[in-house]
Amino acid sequence: MTAKTLVLVDGSSYLYRAFHALPPLANAAGEPTGAVYGVVNMLNKLVSDYQPEYIAVVFDARGKTFRDELFAEYKANRERMPDDLSVQVEPLHTIIRARGLPLLQVPGVEADDVIGTLARQGSAAGLKVVISTGDKDMAQLVDGNVTLINTMSNTVLDATGVEEKFGIGPGCIVDYLALVGDTSDNIPGIPKVGKKTAAKWLTEYGSLDGVIAHAGEIGGKVGESFRENMDQLELSRRLATIRCDLELEFKPEELIAQAPDVETLRETYVRLGFSSWLKELPTETAAEAAREYETILTMEALDGWIDRLKKAELFAFDTETTSLDYMQAELVGLSFSIELGEAAYVPVAHVYPGAPEQLDRAAVLERLKPLLEDPARHKVGHHLKYDCHILARYGIELNGIAYDTMLESYVLDSTASRHDMDSLALKYLGLETVHYEDVAGKGAKQIRFDQVDVDTASDYAAEDADVTLKLHRELWPRLKAEPRLAALLTDLEIPLAKVLFDMEHTGVLVDCDMLNIQSNEIRAKMAALEKEAHDLAGGPFNLGSPKQLQQIFFEQLGLPVLRKTPKGQPSTAEDVLQELAADFDLPRVILDYRALSKLKSTYTDRLPECVFSESGRVHTSYHQAVAATGRLSSSDPNLQNIPVRTAEGRRIRQAFIAPPGGRIVAADYSQIELRIMAHLSGDANLQRAFSTGEDVHRATAAEVFGLAPEDVGNDQRRSAKAINFGLIYGMSAFGLARQLGIARGQAQDYIERYFDRYPGVRRFMDDIRALAHAQGYVETVFGRRLYLPDINSRNGQRRQYAERTAINAPMQGTAADIIKRAMLAVHAWLAESRFPARMVMQVHDELVFEVAEDAADELRGEAGRLMESAADLAVPLQVDAGVGANWDEAH
Repeated sequence: MTAKTLVLVDGSSYLYRAFHALPPLANAAGEPTGAVYGVVNMLNKLVSDYQPEYIAVVFDARGKTFRDELFAEYKANRERMPDDLSVQVEPLHTIIRARGLPLLQVPGVEADDVIGTLARQGSAAGLKVVISTGDKDMAQLVDGNVTLINTMSNTVLDATGVEEKFGIGPGCIVDYLALVGDTSDNIPGIPKVGKKTAAKWLTEYGSLDGVIAHAGEIGGKVGESFRENMDQLELSRRLATIRCDLELEFKPEELIAQAPDVETLRETYVRLGFSSWLKELPTETAAEAAREYETILTMEALDGWIDRLKKAELFAFDTETTSLDYMQAELVGLSFSIELGEAAYVPVAHVYPGAPEQLDRAAVLERLKPLLEDPARHKVGHHLKYDCHILARYGIELNGIAYDTMLESYVLDSTASRHDMDSLALKYLGLETVHYEDVAGKGAKQIRFDQVDVDTASDYAAEDADVTLKLHRELWPRLKAEPRLAALLTDLEIPLAKVLFDMEHTGVLVDCDMLNIQSNEIRAKMAALEKEAHDLAGGPFNLGSPKQLQQIFFEQLGLPVLRKTPKGQPSTAEDVLQELAADFDLPRVILDYRALSKLKSTYTDRLPECVFSESGRVHTSYHQAVAATGRLSSSDPNLQNIPVRTAEGRRIRQAFIAPPGGRIVAADYSQIELRIMAHLSGDANLQRAFSTGEDVHRATAAEVFGLAPEDVGNDQRRSAKAINFGLIYGMSAFGLARQLGIARGQAQDYIERYFDRYPGVRRFMDDIRALAHAQGYVETVFGRRLYLPDINSRNGQRRQYAERTAINAPMQGTAADIIKRAMLAVHAWLAESRFPARMVMQVHDELVFEVAEDAADELRGEAGRLMESAADLAVPLQVDAGVGANWDEAH
């Protein structure tokens, strides 16, 4: 009969070893998690490998032990537990208990003594005892039934292994420790006696008592040291001896793992950001969830649901369509949920062979239109801006949007996870949802939703509405507990979705003929650059091949290797080429070629392909829940990264044109992040420069270089501008030196002089860094939070990046909030006044409008005024607005 196994885990040993061995990890709130991850990972492997009948995880209890009474200096050399380790003890214990594993702490003794006692009891009972530890002291416990395993080094020690490692058997380990001592525990030992000497003596004389009996025979200085310090050997032996005779309240056979507390594990894994383990937890699946989902195939059933929806304080709503492209997608069905676990799906356009008869789409929408357009009927959805587009194609304006779970998640914590429904359901609900690929397939074999079987589609679509309601019930209370975050959601992000919908639906007019001409011109310039590159290299090569670039740059031309790839190859990355281009022609040509190639593929070739045939316009998608700082982003196509500093980039903007009889107005915040810095820092000199309308870069140059403003030259102003913007982004003296082409010491001198003139800026930077370290996040003026997971990282590079982010995020995030507030104000004015203009683009700090030609000047003035009134800062906001036939002229 195979012996049962007792696994005893030295939790205290592994806690410290994991802390020091693993890279620093942190959750979204900046709480350190590396030690927790390391210990739990070890436990998972241990349980999986041994499948023990009995198990316990043993930690040292707080307070002194009997060894402290024996020797007041016991463990006196040990430093206090680091703060970023001590905060991990509680969540680790929570996980262990929730795993159902017995966790033991016995006051007055150490974890070693508890393990020793249980090991002896288990061995005596015929159990196979496995002690998981990295502590060499435990080797004294090894016998025929007791082995040690170090899961961090994957080594196992039985009696033979102990002898091979220490040169003596387990029975001599205590004597060995008494002789060599232990600096970590401050056990004295004998000076000059090392591991080999101790093992030799114990082998020769059999035991410590035998060594003492032959003390007079030991020669040399080590013998003198032994005789001089023999009187402390008994104390050292007692300190090193693990007690195996404790009177414990539990026996080994009682240490049985219990069923896990899944909800506590889920809550803790979510808090700590352990997403991979979160996915391993038992989850509610489509088959297991307690729910009632209905497929509506009759008008009677639909009318019954409409009556219920009218009476509901809030209902969840979702659409299913044929495409993610909101301009072309057709409605396939709609789903609703009022109560958790209860939802309905109305299929209206499934068209596969054998599909059941469904309600007529037009008739269904006619019935639903009053409900969907009623602002008093509150709705919640996930990314409802998309659903607004779908309904608009059928003449329905979705009103009454009270909540959006994508935006709730984003405002709550922009960095915690992705904000798609599947990720949020797993994170916040522990629910493994049915994914789109599960019902429609993947890749080339994926079918459209209108070809999905109605029963399958109904489960998927109804679940979307149900999960949306569940997520709202989970997320909204968390937001309500933080009033400023709740206000950001209800007063800014949700109303903004309507503004973005209007901009997307309107689209922007582009001159495709002009873009085609530009593509041809860029192609010719690329060909010339390619020829120049071939001439410089001495022969033809592929300009897009990093391998060929490496060979030409570093082997053929002998250019300096500035950085290597993770595989040890010389790097040809963009920033490396930029540095090389300062001194060598070929890298400069390659950079110019790459820049033109990107413009051509991304814009001059691509934009004409994006024109929607029905509108003749380009319709981008603006994303509210992507950039961590609150900034909007755009895609399909991305209109926010068209270069403005190059002639070719500006020419692309010339292709964004006004319709006949119209003009383009572009209104751009001037130096908004610097103005926000002046507000946040409270620096008197910086505020004075903005309040009096000075050229802030000229004013900074005057301060830094000790000149009168009128004496500042262009180079000095350029240096001051680099300092102003560089410091916002946490630029170092090294970075500033490289940008300005000056010595590092000179750059450091510029920075020091800047801070001497603007002490409030230095104070703000110091204070915000300290605040970020303390609370794990920073906030914008309006309360938006950015969590910084690496702010307390032990990895210096990651920590410094988080510190730079902590300085910049309040400014970049506040700028994002301000332009969003401006968009709401301008949009409201345009709608209320019926002004002959439309907002067509948002590009970072800039708004772009189409306007009737005779109303352009009025729009420029009113839009500028509303934008400048979007925030009440300590310094005035300034908007520069221009008018033109195209975007470039107006900018």
